[in-house]
Parts: sequence; structure tokens; C-alpha cells
Amino acid sequence: MDLSSAWLLLTAALVLFMTPGLAFFYGGLVKASSVVSMMMLSFGAMGLVAVLWVLYGFNMAFVDGSSGDWIPEVVGNAFSDFGMADAAQAAFAGEGELTLAGVIFGGTFAIITVALISGAIADRARFFPWMVFAGLFATLVYFPVAASVFSFVTDDDGVPTFTGWVGQLGGHLGLDVGTIDYAGGTAVHINAGAAALALAIVLGKRVNFSRELQKPHNVPLVLIGAAILWFGWFGFNGGAALATGTAGTNGSAGLIFVNTLVAPAAALLGWILVEHFKNGKATAVGAASGIVAGLVAITPACANLSPHWAIVLGLVAGGVCAIAIEFKYKLGFDDSLDVVGIHLVGGVIGTLYLGFFAIGTGLFTGGGNLDQFIVQLIPAAAVGAYSFVVAFILGTIIDKTIGFRIKEDEEAAGIDSVLHGETGYALN
Repeated sequence: MDLSSAWLLLTAALVLFMTPGLAFFYGGLVKASSVVSMMMLSFGAMGLVAVLWVLYGFNMAFVDGSSGDWIPEVVGNAFSDFGMADAAQAAFAGEGELTLAGVIFGGTFAIITVALISGAIADRARFFPWMVFAGLFATLVYFPVAASVFSFVTDDDGVPTFTGWVGQLGGHLGLDVGTIDYAGGTAVHINAGAAALALAIVLGKRVNFSRELQKPHNVPLVLIGAAILWFGWFGFNGGAALATGTAGTNGSAGLIFVNTLVAPAAALLGWILVEHFKNGKATAVGAASGIVAGLVAITPACANLSPHWAIVLGLVAGGVCAIAIEFKYKLGFDDSLDVVGIHLVGGVIGTLYLGFFAIGTGLFTGGGNLDQFIVQLIPAAAVGAYSFVVAFILGTIIDKTIGFRIKEDEEAAGIDSVLHGETGYALN
């Protein structure tokens, strides 16, 4: 086994562990009577998206750039190697091990992107309609977006060339810089955050929606989830470093790990500072949320920022996201667990921040112009708009046909026993 394959397999395991961590994080934030349902949305996504990814998702997420036609450059052929049959035979013959390592690594990204969306519909979503949405969203949104952002080919020297439209955007615009999205600011966080906003609107508000309803039932569970997410995020951000590198970077695992440490640390401080000046108290849930906001923001930028600029990014992301989560009350949408305020807002901040502070190409750190900002802004807006529209259409169709939301009396009684016949805390 070569070093790149071993690294990808190790980091893939870390990223897969993040989805149970997300389940803990989300599970602690909801009501005690909803914790099983909330965690099952994440675990359901793990089961379904993993199968779809291996069957055809990986094929859809790869475009080779050999065709001049528009459609093949947007999404790959779903049936080019259905179920990884050819890749398995090659691996059995002692060839192509890195390909299968890339399959599992990419699959873990697909899983957690879909799972992230579920936080916006906590306490009121039915399980099997969610599974229908998860499968359709992965197929129609995540797999094509992943092709646009992550798809690449390598030459004989192992140098990658990005083949999706996002990767080629700078060249198409006649610019000397390319879009930087090392680990998924657009493909994962803006994508999931925009879809979360759409579903929150489709399903409507919870019964008695208010700030008081937001009180988490298990703060230690939230902190455990945040700790697992931070641990796994080193694999999330660092996984591709030794295997491929990316446009505009040298794939430095050391730099990536340092930034993945300091950005969420600074975001924790930024969030609790806002809490202190706003409410006079720094909360544990705020600290955990700040960590996640910082991790989201550093995701696209982890390989392209000097650590001091990563610290600034964390402070900004933590503070802004702490303020952003309050807008759901003013705007009137019920994003139960602040997926929009953390992942959409944090993803946009991290993606656009590169336009100003990316090593060698940012407005203030190299290029002296807005070229990098331009190629960051266009994919952020395009992915967000596409995800929102498709998620809204899918959610509406599902709600109008099989019903997405539980009945109000069931919501009030507690959805765990209604949907799953189980409770999170059986005391008998």
C-alpha cells in the first residue's frame, strides 16, 4: 500500500466518524423526546448515501475534461463503472488501490453533507420522507456539485488539473487564478446550508416556535459531538493533502492541520465574546457552536492561509455566525439547529475570505486585485442558488405527496415514540 492510499483511508475513517459526531451534536440540541429521531436522520443518511455513492455517485462526481460538450463537464456518467465493479477487479489484480481509497474518502463527504441538512428540520420531520429527500438531493445536487468542485485528473508526474466548471472557472474568465475550495466550502457547507434554508421554509415552524424552544436538552452531548467533529475535521481538511494537492496550493498537511486547530479555536473565542457582551454569559453550547463555525469557515481555506490570517478568519466567523443565528427569528423561518447561520454563513465567509487573504493571490496578500475574489464569489452564489432551488422543489413535492412533516399533536407528544417506537432515556 502506497502512502497516498494509506493516508486517504485513514482520513476517510476520521471523516466518517464525523457523522456520528454530528448526530451527537444535533441530538443534544433538540428536545429529549426528539433525540432518537434527530440522530436517526444522520445515521439514515450514512446508510443511504454510502450505498448510492458506491453504486453511481462516484461516477457522477468525476468528469475527465476530455469533451467539449457542456453536459459531460457538469456531471459524469452514472453507469460508467456501476457499483465499482471494474475498480474492484483492478484492485484485486493489485492495481488501482488509490482509486478505491478516493472512492471511500469522497463518499464520507457526500454522507456528512446530506446529514448536515437535517438540523434545519429537527423536531418535526418524518423519517422515511427524509430518506427520500436525502437520496434525491444526493443524486441531483451533491454528486453534480462535487463534480464541479472536486473532479480532477493527474498527468504522468501526478500534477492535478481540475476538470469541473468550478475548477476551470479562472481559465474560462481569462484570469491567472483558480477557484480555491480545498475541502468543500461550496460543495459541502454552502450546499448544505442553502438546502437547509429551503427545507426550513417548506416544513414551516415548529409548534410554539420561540427562543425558549431552542433550549438544548443535553449540553454534555453537544460538547461530545463538537469534540468528535473537531477531531474528525483534521481528516476532512487534511485528507487530500498527500494524495493530490489542489489548485493554488502545495497540499501542505502541516499548514492544513495548524489552520484546522487555530481557526475553530479563535471562532470559539469570537462566539463567546459576542455572547458575553450580548447576554452577559458565555455558554457551553455557544463555545461548541463557535468551534463548528470556525471549522466550517476554514474548510475551503485551510491550505491557503497563513495561520495568523486563519485566526482572524476564526474570530470573524465565530462572531458573525453568533449574530447570524438570531436572524431566523426576525425573518420568520425555523432553522431548528442553526444550519443556515453556521454552515451557510460560515461557508460563505470562508470562501470569500480567500479573495482577500489567500497566500499569493489575495487582494491584500499577493495579487493586489480582485481576481481571486471573483472566482470565489461566482461558485458560492451558483452552488447556493442551485442547492436552494432544487431542495425547495424536492421538499415541496415530497410534502405534497407523501407528507414530510409530522402532525402537530405528534410533535407535541414527542416524535421519538411516534416515529421509532423508542425513547432516548428509558428509565424503567
